[in-house]
Amino acid sequence: MSARRPPNAQLTHLGFQVRDMDRMIDFYTRVIGLVMTDRGPYYRGGEIVFLSRDPSEHHQVVLASGRAADMGTIINQISFLVDSLEDLREFHAELVTEQVKELAPRNHGNAWSIYFHDPEGNRIELYAPTPWHVGQPYGKPLDLTLPAETLRCQTLEMISGDPGFMSREDWEAQMHSLIVERGGIPA
Repeated sequence: MSARRPPNAQLTHLGFQVRDMDRMIDFYTRVIGLVMTDRGPYYRGGEIVFLSRDPSEHHQVVLASGRAADMGTIINQISFLVDSLEDLREFHAELVTEQVKELAPRNHGNAWSIYFHDPEGNRIELYAPTPWHVGQPYGKPLDLTLPAETLRCQTLEMISGDPGFMSREDWEAQMHSLIVERGGIPA
């Protein structure tokens, strides 16, 4: 009996219910930099809004009305990749000014991250990859007020003795081989 190998499927967007649509649109467009691509009536009631920062994707985030006032979040995190550590530091300064809740910068060794909550309590992560890999979970406090080059040096010093330490390039090559082996992508 052969194992079924599903066709390729990549995560491109996520959607979640919100209480205050206008407040959430304001946050995701003003703070995160998404652009509203469409807005209209939702077939399940209320309205639906589509947001993106990628011109090839109509939407990366979908906001749908209908979240009850007493409904907590079930989202562990919504993660956004940023281009560089310097961009992450810029976001950090803005988030401090914005006074977001539970601002928590973390150094994962393979990425520098900022965790915080949106206006309705959903946990957001902004992250930039490092040039290295270490086994996960791994997380140390991160001071994003320090210069980027200082953070790069501190990170390399902190993780270079880890048993799983390697370059990101080597780790990606290993992952590529593993995914090809399991039929996830063509060789």
